[in-house]
Order: sequence, then C-alpha cells, then structure tokens
Amino acid sequence: MSIRTSTEYIEDVSPGSGALPPRARYASSDAESLSLNGSWRFRLSGTADAEDDSFAQEGYDADGWAQVTVPGHWVLQGHGSPAYTNHLYPFPVDPPRVPTENPTGDHLRVFDLPEDWPDGGGAVLRLDGVESCARIWLNGTSLGEFKGSRLPHEFAVGHLLRPAGNVLAVRVHQWSAGSYLEDQDQWWLPGIFRDVTLLHRPAGSVLDFFVHASYDHVSGTGTLRVDSDVDGRVTVPELGVDTAAGEPVTVAVEPWSAERPRLYDGVLATEGERVPLRIGFRTVELSDGLIKVNGTAVLFRGVNRHEWHPEKGRALDTDTMREDVLLMKRHNINAVRTSHYPPHPAFLDLCDELGLWVIDECDLETHGFTEQRWRDNPVDDDRWTPALLDRAARMVERDKNHPSIVIWSLGNEAGTGRGLTAMAEWIRHRDSSRLLHYEGDPDCRDTDVYSRMYADHAEVERIGRGLDGGPHRRRRLPFLLCEYGHAMGNGPGGLADYQRIFETYDRLQGGFVWEWIDHGIRDERFGYAYGGDFGEELHDGNFVCDGLLFPDRRPSPGLVEYKKVIEPVVIEGDGAGGTVRVTNRYDFADLSELAFAWSYQVNGETAGEGTLPVPPLAPGESAEVKLPGRPAATGPGEAHWTVRAVLAADTPWAPKDHVVAWGQFAVSARQVPSVAPTGGPVRGDGVITLGPASFDARTGALRTVGGVGVTGLRLDVWRAVTDNDNGAAWQTDTRYGPLWRTHGLHRMRHRLDAVEAGDEALTVRTRVAPAAREIGLSAVYRWTSDGSRLRLAVSVTPEGDWTVPLPRLGIRFALAEADRVQWFGGGPGEAYPDSRTASMIGRWRSTVDDLQTPYVRPQENGARADVRWARIGGLHIEGDPEFYFTARRWTTEQLDAAVHLCDLAPGAASGGGSPAGVWVNLDHGQHGLGSQSCGPGPLPQYHLRAEPAQFSFVFSATG
Repeated sequence: MSIRTSTEYIEDVSPGSGALPPRARYASSDAESLSLNGSWRFRLSGTADAEDDSFAQEGYDADGWAQVTVPGHWVLQGHGSPAYTNHLYPFPVDPPRVPTENPTGDHLRVFDLPEDWPDGGGAVLRLDGVESCARIWLNGTSLGEFKGSRLPHEFAVGHLLRPAGNVLAVRVHQWSAGSYLEDQDQWWLPGIFRDVTLLHRPAGSVLDFFVHASYDHVSGTGTLRVDSDVDGRVTVPELGVDTAAGEPVTVAVEPWSAERPRLYDGVLATEGERVPLRIGFRTVELSDGLIKVNGTAVLFRGVNRHEWHPEKGRALDTDTMREDVLLMKRHNINAVRTSHYPPHPAFLDLCDELGLWVIDECDLETHGFTEQRWRDNPVDDDRWTPALLDRAARMVERDKNHPSIVIWSLGNEAGTGRGLTAMAEWIRHRDSSRLLHYEGDPDCRDTDVYSRMYADHAEVERIGRGLDGGPHRRRRLPFLLCEYGHAMGNGPGGLADYQRIFETYDRLQGGFVWEWIDHGIRDERFGYAYGGDFGEELHDGNFVCDGLLFPDRRPSPGLVEYKKVIEPVVIEGDGAGGTVRVTNRYDFADLSELAFAWSYQVNGETAGEGTLPVPPLAPGESAEVKLPGRPAATGPGEAHWTVRAVLAADTPWAPKDHVVAWGQFAVSARQVPSVAPTGGPVRGDGVITLGPASFDARTGALRTVGGVGVTGLRLDVWRAVTDNDNGAAWQTDTRYGPLWRTHGLHRMRHRLDAVEAGDEALTVRTRVAPAAREIGLSAVYRWTSDGSRLRLAVSVTPEGDWTVPLPRLGIRFALAEADRVQWFGGGPGEAYPDSRTASMIGRWRSTVDDLQTPYVRPQENGARADVRWARIGGLHIEGDPEFYFTARRWTTEQLDAAVHLCDLAPGAASGGGSPAGVWVNLDHGQHGLGSQSCGPGPLPQYHLRAEPAQFSFVFSATG
C-alpha cells in the first residue's frame, strides 16, 4: 500500500523545511559538480493530492510519462497554459489558502554519478529556482519542501547518494502560500525554471564567505577582508595579497565602477576546496544627502529588467543574459533594477564583469491586496515574517559578493508593515556596506532612498527643488524614479524632458525605465501572444508587453531614443560658429577611450568627413572644440555638421567605432519649395487637368500625377491609438484615446462644399466633422501647377468648441503600388513630437515594409519626422513646412482594428472600394506620445491643438 503525501505544507506560511542555511553563490570551484539539467520525466495532475508518493520510490516505472526540459516551465512545453495578470491574484484572496484546482507537476530524473566522482565527503543538491512550491525526494527519502520561487535552496544529500541509479523526484505545485508573496506583474509560469546541480563537498570545503572590498577615494587604496566560515587563505596575485581569511589587508588598487569595472582575480583556499574570487573595490555610502560610490554621486540611467525569453519564459541561458547586458551597455544604460526578484546569478556575474550598477530586489510583491485596501497583507502579519526574512536572507547571502550590487531592495508593491521593517533591520545588520530601497515606504522609515513610480515631470522637479514636503527624514534623502517612461507600445514620450530635470538637480539621481523587454510568448497563431490569448478568465491583456526590446530582443524605437537621451557625452553647437562644445557626463571615466569624428552633409549627402581632436576631458569637464573649415567644392543646399563620439578601440561590450554619442547642427537654412503657377485648370469629359495632374471634375478628387494613380486624398486627423493614447484604466488624468473616440474622431465624415476652377488654381472646399457633434474642421485644398509640378496648399480652420487635441493633422492618400522609399529628413527610425531626440537629419532609404514598427499590439507607428522630401511609388513629394511621413500597406482603420500583427495583411481599400497598395500620410502635426499606459500623458507643449493651420506639398513624377 502506498502512503499518500500530506499537502499541508502547501498552505503553511513558513518558508519550508529541510533546506540548508543560505550562503554565498559562486559559479565554480575545484570541487566536482554535476548538472542535472536536461530531459526529465513529467506528469501533470490537476490537484495537489491527485497522486501519491510512490513515484519518488526506487523502481517506479515512469516510462509512460511525458518529458520536459529542465530548466523550463511545463506550461510552455505543452502541459497546461500560461496566464498573465498585472496585480490581481488569479485565485480567491484567502491567505494562506489556495484552490483545490492546483496544477501539480511531478518531475523525475534518474542519474548516475560520474566515474571520477570523489569518494568521501558530502554532497549538496542545489535548486536555483522553482515556482512556486516544491517537495524533494532522493532515492525515496524526503529531503524537505520549500517556497520562494526565484531563490536558491540546498539540501544535504551525501548520505543518500549511490554510484548509479539515483532517483531524484521533485513535486512542484503552481499555487501555494508563497504565491501570495509573488504577485509580480508577469506571467504565472510553474516549473523548475533554473538550474539543478549536485555539488560535491570535500572535507574542509568552503561553506559561506563574504568578500568585503572597500575603496578609499582619498588615498586610492582598497581594503580587502574575506570572512569565511572555515579557516582558509586569500590570495590575489596581481596585488601581492596572501593573507588568512578574516584578516584585512590594505593595498593600492584601481576601483570598480559601472564605467570602469575593474576586477581582480583571487582565490579563497580552504583545506578541501579552492574557490575563485572576482573582487571589485568600491564603497557605497549615503553622504551629503546623495548616493555616492567611491566618493562620487552617481546618476542612474537605468532600466527595470524582468527575466524573459519568448519561448523559454524565465528559463534564461547564459548567452541570452550576456546579450541583455551587451545591449544595455551599447545603449548607454548604466544601471538595472532586478524587478522584482533576484535574477539568475550568472546575470550578476555579467554585471560585475561588464559594468552595471544593480539594485537587487527581493522576491516579494503582494500587490493584489490593494483590491481590499491591504487588509490581511502578509507583510503586516507576524505569522509571515519568517518567510519574509527567509527571502531577504536568501537574496543577500547568495548575492553579497557582487560589486555591481550597490542597493538592496526589499521588494515591490507590497504595502507597508512590520515584516518589511524586520527585513530592513536584518539586512542592515548583515550588510551595512550597501543602501536600502523600497518604493512603497513613503515615510522612508526603512529605506535610504526616496523612491517613486511614474511621478510626472512637474512633481519630479518639485522633488528636485526640495518642495515635495513629507517627513523630515525623507526630505534629506536622495530621490530615484524607480519606474518611469512606461515603454508599452509606441513610446515612451517625454524621456528627454525627464533627463533634463535629472541633470538639473543634484538630489535627483536618475531613474529606471519600465521595462527592458516585451513578454510576448512566441505563438504560431498570433506571432507573439499576450494576456487573454490562452483563455485566461482573468488577465491584463498586452500590459505584459511594455519593454524597450521586442520579444525577440530587437531594439524598439524607444530604446534607440533612450540611448540618445542618456548619452554620457553631450555634443552641442549651432553649426555656424565653427565650434562645438563637448561635455563629459560620465561619473568616473574620462574621454580617453573615445575618438571623435565629423562629417559635413549637404542636402543629406556627405560632402566631407574626418577626425576631430577632443581632449580627454575628466568627468564634468567641457571644452570648445574647433571644427574644420567647410569642405571645398560643396554645392548649394541645406547643410549640417554631424559629430560622433565612438569607441577608439574594441571593448568587452562593443567593437571599435561603436557610436556612443552624437550631435548635429544646421549650417544653412533649407530652401522651401516654390511653384509659380503657369496655367490654370482645364475641364474635360468628367476630368479636370492641371499641369501633370488630373482630377475628378465632380468632386475635385486627385486621380493622377504624371501618370501615377492617386486614390482617396483627403484631410486626416485619426491615428490607430497607441497604448499610451488609451492610457491605463486607473488613470484619473485625461486619457486621450477614449476621449477621441467619444468625440468621434475615428469616424470623421467629409462633406464636399465646392469645386472651383479658377484662372490659376483648382480650389476644393470641404468640411470634416464627426457624426453627433457640432465641432468640425473647414478644409480648403488649393491646387496650382507650373506645368511639371503640382502644389497643394491646405488651409484648416476649426469650427465649434474644440476641447480635445487632435491625434494627427495632415493628408492621406493611397498609391496603387510602392515598395522602395527614399526621404530627406529625420531617420532612420520613427519619431514623434516627444520622442524624436534620436532622429538624425539625412537621406534615408527603406522599403515600405521596413518602415513599420512591429509593436506586439498593432498601433500608430512608423512616422519619420522633419521630412523635407520623400519619394514613393513614382512620386516625389516636398513639404512646407517639414512634415511627418508614414507609409503602410493597410489603412489606419485596419491598423486600429488589429489586435495582433497577424491581423494585418496588405490589401484593400479606399472608401469607394478601390484596391490600394500603400497608404501614405503626410502630417503637418502629430499629438505627443507620453507614457500614460502607466505614467503621465504627453506634456502640454506636445499636444496637437485644434487651431488654424496652413501647410503645403509639391508633387511631381519621378520618371
């Protein structure tokens, strides 16, 4: 008879039983280890008690079971489905109880020890991450159970091992009491998703150790002390260090910083083991009300990073983690907040090696308790405090030897309470060398940093000026915007405006954009799936896709913009004065590792280029640098200087000539297009001709220009609303997407008032207005020609009481076919009024398809800003003033209706049903983006107000 396992531990608020005390994690040593990653047998049950323990016994026949890969999540391997919620618990809130319907995965691995596995000593089984609760057996013996999904747990197993046929059984429950502490904004993904390793423990092996490596910026010396639970010696050959563990030694060193991540290789040697050390000397302190490292206040140019892979979920491999760090470094990001749990330890190794400041955040969030105003919140319930302290200890002990970590974070969106205070007190006692962060502590009782999420620009500036009020302690602390610039869909807008404020006030020490990557799941139906695509009864849609990277890790326009906004070298000038001003905004590094290059463009074409001598400015220094004379034999036209700061040599994170920063300056003004009328419109059989163009005689609609067919040209004010236009449901400020729909701007009607053929011009008078509203726009189209070119002058006058800005203002039309596009203006990527810092003036080429930005939920995208002229489908188009240019193979209405990219297909059609290959928008203005999908909307200066406007375009055939 089999014995059924009790499942009481699932709803026990304790962290578990049987696990060894937490200790420092190190990647390798000379002791043997055996990875147990790979293919495991797997059985899924619908409830926690559906099966007994017999599968854990030797001789159990699991040949009929499925197989899953560990590390991995079973719901991403064909067993059940993932589910996404932002903060709502997907089960009844009745702590610590969980539903009877509790998907439970039994995992089984049979393994042999290697032939060279040492005799004697002990062994430890380490599981680095299991969601959310697990019970472990080895060779039929129960080792214990645990909760704390993103934290390591070790078990002593040496006495149970045998040379061959070892049976490791792991029962994993999706829901447990621990789930109440893990309500982060992410997919719920059960499974063994981090490494499983067997570690040999020789007699006299290393247990726990703590590397203390401080730096005195006045004397230039570092003090090293390595505390070890067992006697040993510490050697650092490069520094000539050879001392007993626990003994301090002071030597001259180069400090570690995110800009220059200097590491020294050392060894901790005990009787039975040698552990490599990677030592970075640095001192973190709260001084003069600022976060200082090595005596210098730092400015965090950061991101929040959830762990994500579109096929593997949170089961990341080292190559993917390295790709993340390299992308961050190449986009001028210098800091990462590990939202909202400690990452895979290999990620922190990479931050040490390549250089990133890290806020290491505990695996704690109870956000769903906001629905009941934090009643029964575990962090204010003494019964849960042991679990909270266990999570704090497992984070700190695992990660304490990483120089990249400068701040510990207690968790995220867990309210306030005694448990958090207990965590803070424990961490301060264990490690006084770092600061403490927790955004949800408005009085800063338990923290060293005043932190906020999504505060708008005005509030951040008030905080910078010290006008924010609040408790006395809080007013004396530095400020971090731990989440801002919500990168959901097209956006975020307003990053440059935030950065200007950060750089103005010392108290403001930067922020962390939310977030790094879209959490789309690769899916054969949709391309990338998001919340609701797996039949979840409760979900938060595409709110899970709010990153600076697309799910496949391609940089979004938002990341390109952020790189430009936070570039550490500022290059300024007016172009006409013959000099540029270069400013070093690094905190520690001079400019000796950069080279500077200039180029001179006329009408977007490079007429000359060369190198620019810039002194190796120290941090904070500036210099006026003389530009060379203008290149000889340059013709007339609009001219620009462009100066780039590039890497002078290969670095570990980017190759030589990688662009770190750039500046561009106009030398001469643009000459606007001019068309002198040479003839008037001529009526024919149902047609009016004017120069190279033909029009419908009844409606005045443009039909052709130089033989190129044009369909549906008219005033356009609608755009496929962005996630930021729609805004978050909880926003109390104006949400423009819903407001636009309320006013009917998505269904404007066009009334023809007159078609007037005069001596020089064809004038078409219209009114554009939504049904059920009094507001409207009078739009007058005036066409003239000089015989070969056609000019359209548009005059727009608002009518009625417009209390809402416009989404866009311009004209749109369809071309029968088009593929290649050229333009002179901003590029190479998209740009909008409050997200255009990275747009560089030049001559650019693309295909229509490549103009599109593949946001996981389709929305307005692809506009190129400051366009002087564009060529598409046989037409050459010039604008006065410069315009936004967009071209796509579907209408705005089709784009607006799509919920996945697979919903978009090239095709139909104008209002008259005519086939259309490409729809083109030439916009006089666009409304700003903002970041209201979670943060503030666009600043007032980026609103597109309904007011009188005049703009013009000149059309000609390209031959």
